[in-house]
Amino acid sequence: MGDAAVNSTEKTAGKSKEPKTPKKSWFKGLKSEFSKIIWPDKETLLKESVTVVVISVALGVVIALVDMVIRAGINVII
Repeated sequence: MGDAAVNSTEKTAGKSKEPKTPKKSWFKGLKSEFSKIIWPDKETLLKESVTVVVISVALGVVIALVDMVIRAGINVII
C-alpha cells in the first residue's frame, strides 16, 4: 500500500514540469475588462447625476435639522 502512494506522488510531481504558457500583461487584461463595460448614454447619466445631487442635498438638510433639534434640546437641559 505504501508503494502505491509513493508512485502516484512521483507521477504527479513529474507532470508539474510542463512548459508554462505566456501570461497576458496586466494592461491587456485591463483593456479587455474595459471593453466589457456598458457605458450609459448622456440622458441616463444626466438623470442619475441629478438624482444623486438632489438626494444628497435632501439628506444634508435632514441631518442639519436633526442636529439643530438635538442642539436645542441640549441647550434646554443645560
